[in-house]
Formats: sequence, structure tokens, C-alpha cells
Amino acid sequence: MAGITNAEFAMKLIPYGFDTVTIGGYNTDQESIDACEKIIARGRKEFNYPLEDVYKVIEKEVDTIKENFNITVSANLRARSPEPIVKISKIPNLDIVEINCHCRQEELVNAGCGQSMLLREDLEDYIKEVVKNADAKVSMKIRANVEGVNNLEIAKMADDCGVDFLHIDAMKKGVMDADFDLIREIANETDIFIIGNNSINSIQQAEKMLNAGASGISIARAAIKGRLDFDLNQLKL
Repeated sequence: MAGITNAEFAMKLIPYGFDTVTIGGYNTDQESIDACEKIIARGRKEFNYPLEDVYKVIEKEVDTIKENFNITVSANLRARSPEPIVKISKIPNLDIVEINCHCRQEELVNAGCGQSMLLREDLEDYIKEVVKNADAKVSMKIRANVEGVNNLEIAKMADDCGVDFLHIDAMKKGVMDADFDLIREIANETDIFIIGNNSINSIQQAEKMLNAGASGISIARAAIKGRLDFDLNQLKL
């Protein structure tokens, strides 16, 4: 959750049974930083730092978590080119860099970031560049059912490029639940580790996502209060 998930927030949630936390999203090039300034101006909460400070900010957040918990830490990153993501992957304690192909704010989309990344003709080259040169594992967070995007083709591309995790916000227009059929389709057609996201607000919903074929789950809105109303340790895996 942009503007919310930093070290302080993540450390409140870890005791509820999480084995991985994702901080961010962070803007890592000038285009995403400029776009985010416009988003902040209209009142949305975001993380936004001068370009020269981004690496150190993320490094400090990662180190704060690692000093307190033995847990995997991922950073969700927005960038129009692979280079900033590769650079941030060099942070010593950062376990995963996550390519943001997810955010739908108009300002970021117009800047060529977020879900608009899914429509790039050179997306495969972008992914390969990150995977080849990153010093951390690579995740890719996508928004499902974006107009003009073939979800399965994107998943297969990520898998073929060597992405370690495909983090899917399985939203579908007009549906008040996750698109479990999509999760099932991608799980059946690829070998990639799927992190299923969307509408997970109970143990039952978490199990439903796993039963659809996800290898793991992520929780956002249900954790926005800095706590969970259910214990992930109760999951029947």
C-alpha cells in the first residue's frame, strides 16, 4: 500500500504470521517521482523522496526491519527503466526487488509506470535486464484484467524470464471478490511462484486463494489498521 507500508508499519504486522513483508511502493527515477508529486498534491498519501535519497531511504527501512525480525524483505519499486531497480537490488539486506506493474493512478500510468508497464513492447527485455543483473530475487507485481493485456501471456513471459515471484492483484471489474479463475489458469499453465492478492480478509479467503493454485498470499487492505483480525498461523497448508 503506497505511502503506508514502511518499516514501522510492517513490524506491527509481522507477529500475525507473515514470513515476508513488502515495503513501498517507492519511486526510483525522476519520471515516477514527478508523477507522484502530482498524486500527493491531490491528497493521496505516497512515499516520495528526491532521487539522490531513494537508495539510502530504502536501505534504512530494510535494515530497521532486519534488526528486529528474521524475515524476508521485499521492496516494491516504480521505474521506467531497469537500472534503478538493479541498483536498489544491491542493498545488502534486501531480499527481493519487486517490479511495479500494478499501480493504476493516472499520473503514474501517464508517466509510463505502474500498470501501463504491462503494455510495453519491450517489457520482456526490461524483465530480463533486471533478472540478469539483480543481486536480489525478483518479483513482479501485476494488476490483473487490465484492458488490452493478456494475463496468461504476461505470466508466461515472467516465468520464461526467470522471475522468482508473480504477485497478482487478482481484481476483476464488476466482481466483488478475487478472480480465482485467473489464479487457477496461471497456476495450471506456468511453474512460477504465485502470490495471490485481493479480497483476502479472513482465513477462509486465504485458503480459497491457495486452493485456486497460489503458492502464497499477500494482504493489504485487511491489514491497513496495523493489525489483522485473524491469525495466519491457522492456515491449513
